[in-house]
Amino acid sequence: MKNIVFISDATADIQSQWLAILKQELVNESILLPEQISDSQAKDIDIAIVANPDTKDLARYPNLVWIQSLWAGVETLIAAVIDKPIKLVKLDDPQLAKTMAESVLAWTLYLQKNMANYAQQQVSKQWQQLPCITSAELRVSVLGAGALGIAALASLKNLDYHLSCWSRTPKQLKGIKNYLGYAGLQKMLSKTDILINLLPLTPETYHLLDKALLSKLPQGAKLINFSRGAVIDSEALLKLLEIGHIAHAVLDVFEHEPLTPNDAMWSNPNITVLPHISAPTNMHSAAKVIAKNIISYRENNIMPHAVDVQRGY
Repeated sequence: MKNIVFISDATADIQSQWLAILKQELVNESILLPEQISDSQAKDIDIAIVANPDTKDLARYPNLVWIQSLWAGVETLIAAVIDKPIKLVKLDDPQLAKTMAESVLAWTLYLQKNMANYAQQQVSKQWQQLPCITSAELRVSVLGAGALGIAALASLKNLDYHLSCWSRTPKQLKGIKNYLGYAGLQKMLSKTDILINLLPLTPETYHLLDKALLSKLPQGAKLINFSRGAVIDSEALLKLLEIGHIAHAVLDVFEHEPLTPNDAMWSNPNITVLPHISAPTNMHSAAKVIAKNIISYRENNIMPHAVDVQRGY
């Protein structure tokens, strides 16, 4: 029985839950917390399962072969492996994609049906019916066409939205217009009523949605950010919200989380603040995916698909 280290910043209770579920799936592995591993044992550790670890803690395990993340986003881990012969594996869980697709659909409907406006009207006891565009007339665009983006587009397609997506490489998606390159992004934004960001955070996507690009959206467009806060220039977004160029933004992610109590976004009537809940990892489904990866590696020496650290995803 080999040892695997589990490194997380979660509470003791959450860590215990993860360990119990992982041990049910990996009966031939010993999954231990760092404090349960001696320095001599640490030299024999070849797999780490991690969730928001302090990357400096990984240096204790000099013979790591690969790191399995519990999350789909791995930008904070890339620096820890970019110059080392260690593979980084993000969580590729179909349940995660399904959960994200549900959130994308729910909050697209929230914006389409003017729910934020009606919530504000209730506070002021205002009875006013607002115009609502039909799904077939609404232009919805998704940034990113990986597993999460494709699942989101599939859920939106069921309601007949006019769909587009922007991706790094060409995609053949029936009934969905695919745009490429910076010029393609500008063109797509100019034809978008609701923009949904699912891009990973990389050096290329940091503040990609700046004032120049966000201004390409039509007057009154709306925005959903479910990937990483730093893909959007928050200052530019706030200015465009203030002048009404962007009518409303649903933000589940921020450059600094959690938001501080005095952050102006809390009280901005044109922003819906969510506490990073659009696609939480499901412990049970994630444990099955992770177990499959580890068993395949142990029994057949097959490494799970690893992140391209140069691209950042």
